[in-house]
Amino acid sequence: MARRGTPHNGHDRLEEAMALLIQNQAAFVSRLAETDRIHAQFERETAERFARIEAQMAEIIRVLSEHGRLLERLPEAIRDKIGFKGQP
Repeated sequence: MARRGTPHNGHDRLEEAMALLIQNQAAFVSRLAETDRIHAQFERETAERFARIEAQMAEIIRVLSEHGRLLERLPEAIRDKIGFKGQP
């Protein structure tokens, strides 16, 4: 006849397995919370960085537009400066 363990042996192993599961779950939740915190920090930093980039791009576009207007007027300004008169 096969020997059987004590009646409490299966129960003890189940309790140990449950305790280990709870411990692992607590560690996982703790790591998940830290990961969420780091992710939120990266999202804030990324949003701030993009806001700065967009502001800089707006300023660059403004300066380029102004330069474009100046360049469009440059030929006429040079003609006026050197006294060039077109045909009447």
